[in-house]
Amino acid sequence: MRILLATPLLLLGACDVDRDSANNTVSVTVNEEVAGNAAADAGNTIENIAGDISNDVRETADKVDNRLDNTDVDIDTNTQDNRN
Repeated sequence: MRILLATPLLLLGACDVDRDSANNTVSVTVNEEVAGNAAADAGNTIENIAGDISNDVRETADKVDNRLDNTDVDIDTNTQDNRN
């Protein structure tokens, strides 16, 4: 989620702001190549984080499965009919 919030900030890095004091104007231009690179980097980071989460979940599931496989359960199958 933090990456999604950081993406607009990364895209701001692609902006060039020029201020012309003589004409009292401000001009903003966007470098599309820099913006595209920032978006690609953010996408790669998100993909890496998702992969890490997937690996952690898989490892945790394996640990849980391993513990379940090693659990001993004793069942008393001797029953008495007490309906007299």
